[in-house]
Amino acid sequence: MRPRVTMVFAATAVLLGGVMLVPAAYARLSAGEAEASPESVAAPTPAPPPPPTLAAGKVSVNFKGEFFSWALLDRETDQLAGSKNLAATSSTESMLKAWIVADYLRQLGDKELPASMKKAASRAIRDSNDDGANQVYFAAGGSYRLPAKGQPGAVVKRAIKLCGLTDTKPGKVKGYEGWWSFTEMSPRDAVRLGDCIADGTAAGPKWTKWLLTEMSKVRGSTAAKDQKAREGGGRWGIIDGLPESITSQGPVSMKNGWTVLNYDGNWHVNCLAVTEKWSLAVMLRYPRQGGLDYGADVCASVASQLVTPQPGGALKVPQQPIGKL
Repeated sequence: MRPRVTMVFAATAVLLGGVMLVPAAYARLSAGEAEASPESVAAPTPAPPPPPTLAAGKVSVNFKGEFFSWALLDRETDQLAGSKNLAATSSTESMLKAWIVADYLRQLGDKELPASMKKAASRAIRDSNDDGANQVYFAAGGSYRLPAKGQPGAVVKRAIKLCGLTDTKPGKVKGYEGWWSFTEMSPRDAVRLGDCIADGTAAGPKWTKWLLTEMSKVRGSTAAKDQKAREGGGRWGIIDGLPESITSQGPVSMKNGWTVLNYDGNWHVNCLAVTEKWSLAVMLRYPRQGGLDYGADVCASVASQLVTPQPGGALKVPQQPIGKL
């Protein structure tokens, strides 16, 4: 009997050994699977969402007037979007002062800016001062007389050529032909002009930063106390529609234009703003009874509706842009 008992014990030992080995092997295998399991791998830190910006989107404005148009240029992709009539034109008014100053500065090249001209240029931008703008305009080679056949004057002609403007032309209001403020421009060309200033083409490498800084320091409101015969407060419109999450990213350079014109009884209001990422223009004509605040509010509304993502909302998916610049 002893041999059989010994064999049973041996078989039992082998069996027990096998039983004991299986959990150990399974444990090692399970540990290996766990190490390879995605659940045990540390998830990568999600990339932070892109900072808010302006992007193409639907704009709805209950506008009451003769003309409303806007355009937005994405300066990083060269994509252009806007209203269906973004190529239609209206008079530039003081918005053109940004180009007048840029044109003069570019012609200076590496020369220093004379103190008197520096003061005139700064006043033309910060305070929209007409006398300062005229001083710079004539120094840049401007004239109130149009060349033959109604072609643009030298200053505007250079804007068309250097900035690739396609819709800009001299104004045709009788008695004011050749006046820079009556130059006709579309929102599409206005955003191209903003881009041209921001990328250094308009004012040249030496003076671009100075001009953009001056444009970021535009001052004064729509209030009557800030609106004078030869200058006026121009810090309103697009800038008021931008949240702090955008304005905190860097300076917003701007130049608005606004005048009540007797020949048609309308306010002509234009808003232009440009940053490193985008250039936005809104152009309006509406009855004088609306007041300047009405135009400023429309410009602000367009800007606020293009903010992406909307404050407190999900990320907007930009619409298909209208086309390339």
